[in-house]
Amino acid sequence: MANLDDTLTMLKELTDAKGIPGNEKEVREVFEKYITPYSDDVTKDNLGSSIAKKVGDVNGPKIMIAGHLDEIGMMVTRIDDNGFIYFQTVGGWWNQVMLAQRVTIMGDKGDVTGVIGSKPPHVLSAEARKKPYQIKDMFIDVGASNKDEVKSFGIKPGDSIVPYFEFTPMKNEKMLLAKAWDNRIGLAIAIDVLRKLKDEKHPNTVYGVGTIQEEIGLRGARTSAHSIQPDIGFGVDVGIAGDTPGISKQEADSKLGEGPQIVLYDASMVSHKGLRDLVVQTAEDNQIPYQFTSMAGGGTDSGAIHLTGNGVPSLSITVATRYIHSNAGILHRDDYENAVKLIVEVVKKLDKDMLDNIRLS
Repeated sequence: MANLDDTLTMLKELTDAKGIPGNEKEVREVFEKYITPYSDDVTKDNLGSSIAKKVGDVNGPKIMIAGHLDEIGMMVTRIDDNGFIYFQTVGGWWNQVMLAQRVTIMGDKGDVTGVIGSKPPHVLSAEARKKPYQIKDMFIDVGASNKDEVKSFGIKPGDSIVPYFEFTPMKNEKMLLAKAWDNRIGLAIAIDVLRKLKDEKHPNTVYGVGTIQEEIGLRGARTSAHSIQPDIGFGVDVGIAGDTPGISKQEADSKLGEGPQIVLYDASMVSHKGLRDLVVQTAEDNQIPYQFTSMAGGGTDSGAIHLTGNGVPSLSITVATRYIHSNAGILHRDDYENAVKLIVEVVKKLDKDMLDNIRLS
């Protein structure tokens, strides 16, 4: 792999880290390692979301910038007598991207490599070969001969299973290939926003938050927002890229490299008009490229944040990513860096008067 600069090293550590919903500790440690130097204080809520606080004006608005720690994965549910492992998906998987993929099982005695297996097509009927293989019929092979050998590896029901993939800059070095962009890129944005604000005056208090269990219902965003009681919320996440073959513009029209996505609508939230107008105007004023997007399904942490207390004006800002919810995705470094720049510029001017105007919109 080519020499990595500081940003790419951080992205590699974040994406290579393993953390499915309910077991985010390894990712949280990387997140806190990078965000703590730019924070006044780092705390956790009682379920394990990480909350980094950076005070500009203690009397100003509280702004929450949330990326989630977890990635989609699996959990060991049963080990059969022959040493094959059955699992529950944790987060949304598409069965067609799973077979023959390498995984890592986080056992008591360390990581164990496995591969997702199935019946070979040679023994399936012609009719069965035409259908997608069902997840319930898949299993994981760790090269064991029986149940006792699997147990001797330190594997038991409840252990996390994580997709395996190593962070890789592509030949076009702006294009970055990795697992878990959903949502380690959101964590990187939160870290970099606080880094860029370290020596800047700003009229508010900013919280960079790594939330847990987003993939199974925006759960950590709910508890951490309850802890913070923010005035403004930004969910930072991946979004759908529409620049690969077979996708119509009506389905998705965002392209990698053309700016962060401002989410108008998803299944968890209608974006707040006043906040959306502020962000769009800020992008225009600073010549920061951006794209609009909307998604009929899915949601981000903003969906939980905006329902906290008596309501929090919220907006999701996302980075278009190819092949999300699989072992590997691709995004464009410029989109990530422009998302950071856009949020920083918004934070620098979002004072109490502006908050009042947003609420009236």
